[in-house]
Amino acid sequence: MGYFLQGLTMGLAYVAPIGLQNLFVINSALTNTRRRALLTALIVIFFDVTLALACFFGVGAIMERYQWLQMAILLAGSVIVIFIGIGLLRAKAEELDRSGGAMSIRKTISSACVVTWFNPQAIIDGTMMLGAFHVTLPGSQSIPFISGVALASCLWFTGVTLLISIFSDKFNTKVLRAINLVCGVVILFYGGKLLLNFFQMLTA
Repeated sequence: MGYFLQGLTMGLAYVAPIGLQNLFVINSALTNTRRRALLTALIVIFFDVTLALACFFGVGAIMERYQWLQMAILLAGSVIVIFIGIGLLRAKAEELDRSGGAMSIRKTISSACVVTWFNPQAIIDGTMMLGAFHVTLPGSQSIPFISGVALASCLWFTGVTLLISIFSDKFNTKVLRAINLVCGVVILFYGGKLLLNFFQMLTA
């Protein structure tokens, strides 16, 4: 139980900081019905848990070994993330109502995949954090630890979604628009940072 709780607490610390995934989940909870927002959260949880498993068992080592793969993911990830940010900035106020079907399931899945698996920083950070723990854990405790990390992802994203959706009626269209603008700017910042990292690697 000790290693499970250690994984749970470390998983919460890993997933809690505001990033692309959290912005995506928050935006979904504000602009969709609670049922649809929870479905979006479950999709994000799936990609987040699979990323954690991959990082825990060493996908980051592959990226470190092949620089061309790092650069390819950086370039593709930065372009797609920038387009997501631009889409948020260009969204009209009436498009931010709780429509429940603003984004198709296919687009939700692809967007959740992008904000998780096309974020090289998340892969690198996850590998450094989870990979380091994997090395130090007794072999028999690897499963309890990573199970705690997976549960942390489930608790965090469903909790955030429920909290935001419960109080979403407090937000009018202008407030939703302002939140979308802030989220869009932050996401553009992330995309620009990834693109800058790509050019730094290109000229190194």
